[in-house]
Amino acid sequence: MHPAFSVIAFTVCSGAGFGLLALVSAGAALGLIPADRLLGFVAMGLGLALACGGLLSSTAHLGRPERAWRAFSQWRSSWLSREGVAAVATILAAVALAAGWVFLGRTDGAFAAAGLATAVLSVATVSTTAMIYASLKPIAAWHSPLTLPAYLLFSVMTGAGLLTALLSVFGLDVRALAAVAAVLALAGWVLKRAVWHRNADHPGVSTLNSATGLKGGMVRSLEWPHTEENYLLKEMGYRVARKHALKLRRIAQALAFALPLVLFALAAVVGGVAGTVAAVVAAVVQLAGMLVERWLFFAEAKHTVTLYYGR
Repeated sequence: MHPAFSVIAFTVCSGAGFGLLALVSAGAALGLIPADRLLGFVAMGLGLALACGGLLSSTAHLGRPERAWRAFSQWRSSWLSREGVAAVATILAAVALAAGWVFLGRTDGAFAAAGLATAVLSVATVSTTAMIYASLKPIAAWHSPLTLPAYLLFSVMTGAGLLTALLSVFGLDVRALAAVAAVLALAGWVLKRAVWHRNADHPGVSTLNSATGLKGGMVRSLEWPHTEENYLLKEMGYRVARKHALKLRRIAQALAFALPLVLFALAAVVGGVAGTVAAVVAAVVQLAGMLVERWLFFAEAKHTVTLYYGR
């Protein structure tokens, strides 16, 4: 599939934003994060900015962005529509918590309920985003039982990284949270390798033989349907050289998982200024690595329609 930057930015930013909102809202509601007004403003503001910015960037990939509002009407049958509804509900709950936290210095009572609602709705929003891709049967790499867990884990992983860096900058003891962020980075690494392994063993459910119903011998096209690239090939038959894909996989693993794992582990052990620097660098590097990982998520996926073109 064509790796459009608008969709890549959407999945990375919204995933990190909703992951941060889920963790910081739950932490505030449960009294694990102090009700400091400046902390609330920065934490909730960053989460909302990433979530909303990611959602807005996704509209750049639409042919008619001004009609995006119509997607909300199809929530009974469309995961895209459900994502929009869930995102709006999450943002409203987050704004309610932010209002109490920033203006009143309170995260208890009704504001705690808003915080718990924000956490639950954030998870629901990320789940609907994952199901947009997991429900597409013609794309074998996405139509997988691993797609939903991967989206949820990557969202929590990046959200935990941002929260660790943020709380550390505010001078709070984040050694336990940094250890959790390190474990999540390791879990994300293991799951991503499992996804790649699964896709290598399960490249597709259809072949030219099964598509044509001809079971004897190897079916191949005698003549190409087009003499040059067309829309379907550009959008659904994007090709990346194997050596480039392997190189990008190594970069994604290093930036999104390996380096953050080491840096968050360092922050969990040393604390202080050195731990703060390690946590901040880890969070930034992890987001950069996720951009590469998401690029591969789209670029390496192939639509069944490419069989028609001999691919």
